[in-house]
Amino acid sequence: MKYEKRTFGNGLRTIVAPMADTEAATLWVLFGTGSKYEVKKINGVSHFLEHLFFKGTKSRPRPGQIWRELDKIGAQKNAFTSKEYTGYYVKASAKHFDIALDIVSDILLEPLFKKEEIEKERGVILQELAMYEDDPRRQASEVFEDLMYGDQPAGWDIGGTPETVKNITRDDIVNYKKNHYIASNAVVAVAGNIDSETVFSKIERAFSKMREGKKVNKLKVKEAQRAPQVKFKAKQVDQTHLRLGVRAYGMHDERRYALQVLATILGGNMSSYLWKEIREKAGLTYYISAGAEEYTDSGYLLASAGVAHENLLRTVKKIVEILRRLKGNGVSESEIKFAKEFIRGSTALAFETTDEVATFLAAQELFYGKILTPQEILRKIERVSRGDIIKIIKEIFRPNKINLAAITPQNNADNYKEILAGV
Repeated sequence: MKYEKRTFGNGLRTIVAPMADTEAATLWVLFGTGSKYEVKKINGVSHFLEHLFFKGTKSRPRPGQIWRELDKIGAQKNAFTSKEYTGYYVKASAKHFDIALDIVSDILLEPLFKKEEIEKERGVILQELAMYEDDPRRQASEVFEDLMYGDQPAGWDIGGTPETVKNITRDDIVNYKKNHYIASNAVVAVAGNIDSETVFSKIERAFSKMREGKKVNKLKVKEAQRAPQVKFKAKQVDQTHLRLGVRAYGMHDERRYALQVLATILGGNMSSYLWKEIREKAGLTYYISAGAEEYTDSGYLLASAGVAHENLLRTVKKIVEILRRLKGNGVSESEIKFAKEFIRGSTALAFETTDEVATFLAAQELFYGKILTPQEILRKIERVSRGDIIKIIKEIFRPNKINLAAITPQNNADNYKEILAGV
């Protein structure tokens, strides 16, 4: 992966990665803000603001004008809000890069935030929240983080609640943008069939008016678990969706590399423990997997599955049994070698497209202030030893770190605490 990074006078960091074997170019703009940077009264403002950037600018004031210009060039475009970052991207033919850059810089620097458009979009967002409420797989993950972190920004829903969304004002939105959408809190990344020097010049010119300022810090996550925790959200669904996880490590902890290998062995593919034992042998589920979630100052290892309501107890017992077995026996050298080969192969496939390359570079710079190439990351993965993995298994597979959340018609959550305590 070849790239070059520059920081402009206003503090904006830009990374350009030329890719000759493609006709596309992807432009990413990533900001270090999200729902963890909110206060409860305006929970959901990060997401609300993301929507409003597309609702008109000084030079493109008409509703739908931005979308039409992007559709005219056949571009892929979107934006998203997470707990710790918000991103905006356009992927288009490389020959249309100038149009993509003009539109993205325009929406971020010259938004109108018309009152009538705010009210229209408020209704759209309320419908989006209702849609997510009807998505039990997504809901299960939200309930799990609520269980893990409780009433603090880390535990709140990204989109807010219907109550907070209804009460967010235009002033709230404008002030949030002013405080968080500053040059030093942003990274622009471009990957594709482009000339680096030309692109750097164009980006510097396009974002020259981006406001300077000092990044606003978020509250540090508080974790104080003492015993297994369980939370069920009662819902009449056709399938119970469970999330069983343990507190682990954030993205700045070097143990995350061993955790990634462990997550792969546990549930990262169709050769993993969870897949073989719970889907193939027991036939309890259609989907089951495990993965590591890494935030800046917290993280966890999570198993996810959908099961028949009557099989929830049996499935939870089996997952805990697998964790207990790993705690007792560790993992073999052959399992570690297999997992590392899987990670290498999947990493190679991940960086075939311009959007994956741009996303990776922007996130690395935003969160680490430097870029570890995929090759450097794989070298760290390669250095993970059996002893490293056994050590973290003993650290995180413990009763005071394990949590279970589910979307289910059942209401017997307390019955599961004793099972979890057996990890």
